[in-house]
Amino acid sequence: MSATLIVCATCGYDAAAPDGERPGERFARQLEARLAARPAPALRLERTACLMACKRHCTVALRAPGKYAYVLGDFAPDAAAADALLDYAAGYQAAERGVVPFKQWPEGVKGHFVARVPPPGDDL
Repeated sequence: MSATLIVCATCGYDAAAPDGERPGERFARQLEARLAARPAPALRLERTACLMACKRHCTVALRAPGKYAYVLGDFAPDAAAADALLDYAAGYQAAERGVVPFKQWPEGVKGHFVARVPPPGDDL
């Protein structure tokens, strides 16, 4: 089953350099480059203009049909963060409901979770 990683490409507005490249754009490019270099299961990467998590810039949303969705933020826009996130996404894709056991989380995603959203129709 294909998952989608949505990247906020406008994250990290800097009033001192309003026309400068944003960290979200750098992170999106890192994710694209790192994803292209992997033999990974189908993971779609999409950019969006805003995920409204401005205080936790370099934010992404990870979702797939019938699975929990996750919002993660506060990433550095670098290759190490991109690799950790893509490693987590691979575990997410392999997990039946998208719930990756904590012991399998890459160190680079720990502390970066903003929200977990249950799939539609998921009753307690």
